[in-house]
Amino acid sequence: MIGRVPWRIPLMLVFVVAGCTGTGSSSSRPKPASELSPDERDAQALGREIFELLDRAVDYRGSHRGRPPGTLKQMGAESLTTTTVRRIVNVQREPVVTVRFRQPAGREILSCWGDSKILEDASVNGRYTLMCTASSGAQRQMEVVTSGEP
Repeated sequence: MIGRVPWRIPLMLVFVVAGCTGTGSSSSRPKPASELSPDERDAQALGREIFELLDRAVDYRGSHRGRPPGTLKQMGAESLTTTTVRRIVNVQREPVVTVRFRQPAGREILSCWGDSKILEDASVNGRYTLMCTASSGAQRQMEVVTSGEP
């Protein structure tokens, strides 16, 4: 009886490891930019900037004894880029970042905003949700899928 048990344990481990190394569902992988709709493409572009700025803001807050940055310049970021305008406000010591396209003509999404919760969502789920303003003026949630890169 004892001679039969040892081969079952490695076999179970093989099945467990094989089941845990899946690549995940196809919905959790980012689509190539060519396969995205125009509004998804706009939200992805704004979402990447928002994510980066929030990451820097949370890092700043952590290294300054809980004091959040008052401006983007304090954390070493510019408020204007060639394509976007970026703003940061603090709501009860929580950074909220808004990024807007400078040239809205031809864009489906004009601006998006998010808070530090998106950092947690991205690390846990591989995706996060932003609140965005469409060219029609309507507010809507847009989901951004991370690429899995740090």
